[in-house]
Amino acid sequence: MYKKVLTIQDISCVGQCSLTVALPILSASGMETVILPSAILSTHTAGFTGFTFRDLTDDIDGIADHWAKENIFFDTLYTGYLGSIAQIDKVIRFADTRLNEGAPLIVDPAMADNGVLYSIFDDEFVKNMKRLTDKADIILPNITEACFLTGTEYKETYDEAYILTLVKKLAADDEQTVVLTGVSYGKETTGVVVYKNGKLDYYEHEKIEKGCHGTGDVYASAFVGAYMNGKTAFESAKIAADYTVSCIKYTQGDETHWYGVKFEPVLGEYINLLKK
Repeated sequence: MYKKVLTIQDISCVGQCSLTVALPILSASGMETVILPSAILSTHTAGFTGFTFRDLTDDIDGIADHWAKENIFFDTLYTGYLGSIAQIDKVIRFADTRLNEGAPLIVDPAMADNGVLYSIFDDEFVKNMKRLTDKADIILPNITEACFLTGTEYKETYDEAYILTLVKKLAADDEQTVVLTGVSYGKETTGVVVYKNGKLDYYEHEKIEKGCHGTGDVYASAFVGAYMNGKTAFESAKIAADYTVSCIKYTQGDETHWYGVKFEPVLGEYINLLKK
């Protein structure tokens, strides 16, 4: 079946993140990929100065109304960075009205990292993001985001008991799948936890100290593409992790490419992983 995926997040024209990552990766996975940009920026905001920004929140309802008139529905809804509570409300409306029966809502609650919220967000935003993650079939947080969503103390050093407690608190119900990224029990490796129905699976992989901007978006998009190709959540988590590591490795050593990750030359590897 030729599936239609809707992804809602911003466009950073330069910077290899958000929609400029999601669109090519999902397309490479064989999905018809429909985008709904929540904002347009000339570049992303990490390291660039003087960037332009246009908020497109006011355009979203008109797009939704037009799609309703055209009887357009989707086989999954995947959200990334959302810049306001109003955008969260509009995503919930899409989830309630524009998905085919049984279509999953997959949410990457992109709002925090390294123990802190992104500067534009506050506790009220977190509460509203929790409304969205509670509604989702699959959520893809990092540890910082999981801590904010559950009111848990953030720790840089932890054990398996801490992670298990965190994902149990995060899961809205037994049917929801939590994919927790950046779970590292040692210095040499990191990994991803997949939790559902009280069962926790862990995929450990190589840890690369010097990361790249946009790898979270690469991971989430690769996960969605794999999952919509019929892979299990754990298989999808593993494929997304292996692909993301390859992208980072391909980018290493190029000091001129400090602003993003070279995911495009490695897309062939991702496609091969989907075929296995």
